[in-house]
Formats: sequence, structure tokens, C-alpha cells
Amino acid sequence: MSEVRDTRALEKSLTRIRPPSGRAHVNWAELWDYRDLIYFLTWRDIKVRYKQTALGAAWAVLQPFLAMVVFSIFFGALAKVPSEGVPYPVFVYTALVPWTFLANAVTQASNSLVEQEAILSKVYFPRLIVPTAAVLAGLVDVTIAFVVLVGLMAAYGIVPTLVVLTLPLFVLFAAVTALAVSLWLSALNVRYRDVRYTLPFLVQVWLFASPVAYPSSLVPDRWRLLYGLNPMTGVIDGFRWALLGTAEPPGWSLVVSVVAVLLLLTGGLRYFRHMERSFADAI
Repeated sequence: MSEVRDTRALEKSLTRIRPPSGRAHVNWAELWDYRDLIYFLTWRDIKVRYKQTALGAAWAVLQPFLAMVVFSIFFGALAKVPSEGVPYPVFVYTALVPWTFLANAVTQASNSLVEQEAILSKVYFPRLIVPTAAVLAGLVDVTIAFVVLVGLMAAYGIVPTLVVLTLPLFVLFAAVTALAVSLWLSALNVRYRDVRYTLPFLVQVWLFASPVAYPSSLVPDRWRLLYGLNPMTGVIDGFRWALLGTAEPPGWSLVVSVVAVLLLLTGGLRYFRHMERSFADAI
């Protein structure tokens, strides 16, 4: 009898780790319990990104700055693209700050599961942490690039209004957009490695499909709501409105962008949870 009692006591003290069910339920309490791991992986991604680089964190500035120079020459000076009454370099750099963050975050997060093969196949933790940490690490680049933007605005004598207080909301919107896209691509990349080779092309197409080098006002009114399905339309228009005080605040296009991101995030969570059961085997 004592052996039976000991066995039952042992079974009660055991923690059984099972693969997630096919339901799309996200255990938010479990994610909160692993918040220290999110911090550790985020900080590690930040250090690894600039490790053994000659310029270090300066790359966070060089990428959008050099793109601004190229766009200013070809689109601003030669093509005479309108910039809504704002000097074109400031106009395009304001868009490049969130765009560079999203492009780098999506690229890093989409490859994050494959790069963590050794950990995923040996230790249990919520796999959602991996792409989330990669996206959060990119916020450091936004902060560094934003300092240059402040200096650029000061050089052109542009002073933001109180609307600038809404800027954190658009930064959050950009981060959620990056996470929503990354959930789909990171899960797909585990099973289909073609994603890694297709991603640079998709990001490049997405760049020109977003109002980075041109204002969204150039899009005809009849296509404006459809154009808002691109989440970066709302993000970029929001950045320009908050910082530069462009003529009109983002309206229905922002609403459409928010709805599109929420649907993309919900579907991404469902697909990620469904595929999570086979990550360790597929990798």
C-alpha cells in the first residue's frame, strides 16, 4: 500500500509536457511566466546583430539615411515627386524609420525558428517567444534612427505639434504588423525553406507598394480603401501626421490597415499554434 501511495504522490508531482492541441488558444499566462526568457532572447538578438561589425549600431542609421539620399536624388530631385509641402529628405526619412524597422524585424523573425534549431529540439518553452523577441530587438534600431530624424527636422526648422504624443501608438502598430507577418512566415519557413529566398523579393515589392517614396494622396480615391489593406499605409501616414503635421490625419485608410493587421495577427496566431506541434521534427 505504501508503494501505491508513493506512486500516486509521484504522479501528482510530475509535470507533463504535451504538444499543443490543434486549437488556436494562446496561453497568455504562460507567456507572462516566460517574460524573463523574452528579455534574454531580445537582448541576445540585439548583441548578436552588431557583434563583430565595424560600425556597430551605426547600421541602424546608415540604412535609412542612405536610402533617403537615393530616394531624394531620383524621386525628389529628378522625378519631382510631391512631398505634401515638407522638404523631401525629411518626408522620405520619416517613412524610412518605421519601414526599415519592419523590413529588418520581418527578415530576422522569419528566420528565427530555423536559427534556433538547437534550442527548439531540446528544451520546451512557448515557441511564440522566438519571433516576438526578434521583433522587439528591432525597436532599438527605431530609437537610434529616430534620433537622426529629430536632428534632420531641426535642420529644416520643423517643429512637431502636440499630435506627436500619438507617435508611440504608431510605433506599436508597426511592431504588431511586423509580428503578424512574421508569425506566418516563420512557421512557413520551418516547413518550406523557400521562404528564406523569397523574402528579400517580397520585402522589396512591399517597399514600393507602400507610401515610402511618395505620398499616399497620389493613390486615386477609388483605390484608397483597397490601398489601406497594406498595413504600412496606416503606419507611414501616421508617422508623417504625428511628426510633420501633414494636411490630413489618417482616416479610413488607417482603420482599414488596423483591421487588416488584426485579421492577419489572428490568422497568424492560429496557424503558428497549429504548426507548433511539428516544429521540432520539421527543423
